[in-house]
Amino acid sequence: MIKNVVFDIGGVLADYKLKEFLADKGFDGTMIKRILKASIMSPYWGQFERGELTEEETLKAFASLDPEIEEDLYKAYSSVEGMLSIRDFAIPLVKKLKEAGLNVYYLSNYSKKAYDECGESLAFMKYMDGGIVSFKVGKTKPDPEMYRLFLNEYDLSPNECIFVDDTEENVDVARQIGFNGIVFISYEDMESKLHELGVVI
Repeated sequence: MIKNVVFDIGGVLADYKLKEFLADKGFDGTMIKRILKASIMSPYWGQFERGELTEEETLKAFASLDPEIEEDLYKAYSSVEGMLSIRDFAIPLVKKLKEAGLNVYYLSNYSKKAYDECGESLAFMKYMDGGIVSFKVGKTKPDPEMYRLFLNEYDLSPNECIFVDDTEENVDVARQIGFNGIVFISYEDMESKLHELGVVI
């Protein structure tokens, strides 16, 4: 029996608009590609989300991969306000699930900087039963240990949980642990798949 619905944040409950965010800072397409290659596509991004590197250490690590754009990298990430924004359906969805008698949680890769500076994107949290973000526990998905930490923290059985994430690999790992999994494509698709698993909203 399904008792809990567990959500990823960026790409599901919040819009992760990194390219648009960088374009708004004045970077063109070519520079955006270079910035992304030196940052989000580097191993340092995961370390940043796990809280293993400070903001300054992270920026220096990014710059070490492409020294010519060091100033651009600092400009890009000196503030990340606006990089994520809450989706319109997020709070109504959480409320509907709660009204249906379900517990609702979050399980997400999130840096402390994004957590602190994109607070509006997390407005749904106060309606939820809890959750964990990567920088607080030193683990990121798809590391199975992050899922196990979550289950242990809230004393949950994975077979009683549905995990929703926009990254297929993250959902695959959740399924291997015993979660019911949904790869988020759209709200309508998710609603249909929740229904198939016995959750009607």
